[in-house]
Amino acid sequence: MRLKALCPRRPLVLGLVGALLLAVSATGVAQDVHDDGSQAPVDLVVVMKANRVLYLYADGEMVDQFPIALGKNPIGTKRQRGDNRTPEGLYRLDWRNPDSIFHRSIHVSYPNEQDRAQAEARGVDPGDLIMIHGQPDYDDREREGDWTNGCIAVSNEAINEIWDRVSDGTRIHIYP
Repeated sequence: MRLKALCPRRPLVLGLVGALLLAVSATGVAQDVHDDGSQAPVDLVVVMKANRVLYLYADGEMVDQFPIALGKNPIGTKRQRGDNRTPEGLYRLDWRNPDSIFHRSIHVSYPNEQDRAQAEARGVDPGDLIMIHGQPDYDDREREGDWTNGCIAVSNEAINEIWDRVSDGTRIHIYP
């Protein structure tokens, strides 16, 4: 009775909560599914390096998330070729390689102008070819921990999903 007094629109509220719960996937992420069964296009990718998670956003709502592996030296931002670090900052996913030696890969626009200027000031090569990619196609060893040379690695299932939902030009924010 008390709930009814506090919330006179209880059936409406419970209905909205039920609808929200139905929209949440097994991973706890709201799924933006259109009437035709397709999923909303992703307009932002966020990587949280410390948590080892990549998030997909559509219209300001998180719509999916995937565990990731990073460069073998994951603390700090990429400063030069060969440092095995994953960059931190604001970039774009600007092209893709369906014939990668990894199961698909999508290029991160590292180095940007600021990265190049900082590397030049230190007299080093900033490196390049930072990708979000699946597992290596050249062998089937199970990888554990951070194992890339600075890329963001996901499962093959995850890269297939990301590949289908992320267009060239999509923003990617990589946080420590």
